[in-house]
Amino acid sequence: MMQTNLWDIKTASRLEGIGEYYFSQKLREIDDLNKQGKDIINLGIGSPDLPPHASVIEALQQASSQPHTHAYQSYKGSPILRQAIANWYQKWYAVNLNPDTEILPLLGSKEGIMHICMTYLNEGDEVLIPNPGYPTYRSAVQLAGASCREYHLREENNWLPNFAEIESQDLRKVKLMWVNYPQMPTGQLPDNELFTQLIAFGKKHQILICHDNPYSFILNDKPMSLLQIAGAKEVALELNSLSKSHNMAGWRVGMLLGAKNRIEEVLRFKSNMDSGMFLPVQLAAAQALSLDKDWHESLNQIYQNRRELVFELLRILNCRFSPQQVGMFVWAKIPPVFTSGYELSDKILYENNVFITPGGIFGSAGDEFVRISLCASESKLQVAIARLLHE
Repeated sequence: MMQTNLWDIKTASRLEGIGEYYFSQKLREIDDLNKQGKDIINLGIGSPDLPPHASVIEALQQASSQPHTHAYQSYKGSPILRQAIANWYQKWYAVNLNPDTEILPLLGSKEGIMHICMTYLNEGDEVLIPNPGYPTYRSAVQLAGASCREYHLREENNWLPNFAEIESQDLRKVKLMWVNYPQMPTGQLPDNELFTQLIAFGKKHQILICHDNPYSFILNDKPMSLLQIAGAKEVALELNSLSKSHNMAGWRVGMLLGAKNRIEEVLRFKSNMDSGMFLPVQLAAAQALSLDKDWHESLNQIYQNRRELVFELLRILNCRFSPQQVGMFVWAKIPPVFTSGYELSDKILYENNVFITPGGIFGSAGDEFVRISLCASESKLQVAIARLLHE
């Protein structure tokens, strides 16, 4: 049978410079190596390997068995979930949110990054993005047709923005600024001074500060929100998620928090992109948000034990790291014998069948670093250590 020749359809110009997500490519390579019998230990991706609380799964099962829960849902999300989010923010962050007007449930916070960019950005606009930082900030800005302007985070400045350096530039075209604390990939905690500076910076330059906040509960007993700062709603939006804090990454439950008019503006775009979240998932998420500190403490004890093993692994690799960092990863500087984190990552992948993330995927400021996920059991981490020691 002759093969039909398809005519050439060019991709949209918005895809120029947008490559396939690094982990999408690397997971295929790891899958191929596993098919060859390599049994790769993947310490790269921050996808929780533990289940949600049993009551969350039970809530999903019960709601799913009801005949009325399978229809299209409100674009604004269930009132039950919005009220649960409001209660959660009041309990843990001391932030008062109106569940009817200041909360928008999302199909994961990654979706929200794109929604914000598509809502506010035009060609010619500029956006401040952190280097190192989450790669999706860059791709979402570019897909929306705007341009990225990096602000560098440096180890010697504790991975905090240098506001004097940023303000020395022409900021007239800058419309948004992406920030993320606890910072990924560096694990740097925020403090009240940083958040106060961010709000003041946004007001001074009329820049919308977009805070991505999914890691505030991991190995951290004092969660913070940018919205805690007086006047923050005038100039900031915050994204949050149940992916890390409640082991619900695959459930795709996120949220956008901010002033009523901002929520309405983003909803104009979002309502043209999806038809709302499955109601049983929303009801289960509401149950997850009602869990008390015992849940977070038990989860953090597991991560703390794992982190100690990751520290041991990094010492074997002669990497340097801060034991004070928080979040679901450990960020470490490579020894000078390696030219980049990519070189170290590939070396132990092909020689020891262990994968760790090269820091360069988070920006040029991460070239001399690697990142290791805590989403692997203690037994897997012990095997990885033994492989590195050739035991």
